[in-house]
Amino acid sequence: MIAVVPLWNSPPLDLTLDLGEIHVWRVSLAQTESCLQSLQQTLSTDERTKADRFVFPKDRSQFIVSRGALRAILSRYLNISSHILRFDYNPYGKPSLIVAQGGNTLRFNLSHSRGMALIAITKNRDIGVDIEGLNANFYCLEIAEKFFSPLENSVLRSLPEHLQATAFFTCWTRKEAYIKAVGKGLSIPLNKFDVSLAPGEPAALLNVEGNPEEASKWSLIELFPSSYMVAAVAVAGDCWKLHCWEWTGEF
Repeated sequence: MIAVVPLWNSPPLDLTLDLGEIHVWRVSLAQTESCLQSLQQTLSTDERTKADRFVFPKDRSQFIVSRGALRAILSRYLNISSHILRFDYNPYGKPSLIVAQGGNTLRFNLSHSRGMALIAITKNRDIGVDIEGLNANFYCLEIAEKFFSPLENSVLRSLPEHLQATAFFTCWTRKEAYIKAVGKGLSIPLNKFDVSLAPGEPAALLNVEGNPEEASKWSLIELFPSSYMVAAVAVAGDCWKLHCWEWTGEF
């Protein structure tokens, strides 16, 4: 799949999600106090309990905004109040809507980093998203040695030094998006499958160890949410139309 440098537009009032479409929402986690309080009121008891466990107020606020925005956005597709949405969780912790509220049809995933969240939504197929902030001073080669596959490490080390950090985070987001889409988290070892990472190379799942047919079942989409962040979406199948929306705090 090609890289996408999207325009993050305000969604139409008559928002719809058709089969084959993917909607990705960009959410700023820096909201006003009044917005924060309104979002908190929509959270479930267990979500509020989790929010209260955060030691630092900033982390607590960002959790409330990310979960509250997720509820607000899903409620637009379902045409029901955000506070009544209920989630199930699979054995690895991936959330989904309960079946009675469209969990069999509407699929979503959320990721956040450095004050920004992305929420990816589609129908009738698994989806995962990951966002990471770029860090030129990150010890990328050392971390890659522990978590990336031999092929990925070979490609990463072959790149000019000034490109290695961006390639590292590009690789990381693609791998995270895939394991989140599959829904098994880090029970899938990151070094047991390969993704593309070289600059200019199309985003792709290249190979999954022990499962030669798996790579052909998935599409990867590279996104650039800002000048200092990279992101990726993994989705089952290869027929898609992408829309990128900006969440502006509406309920």
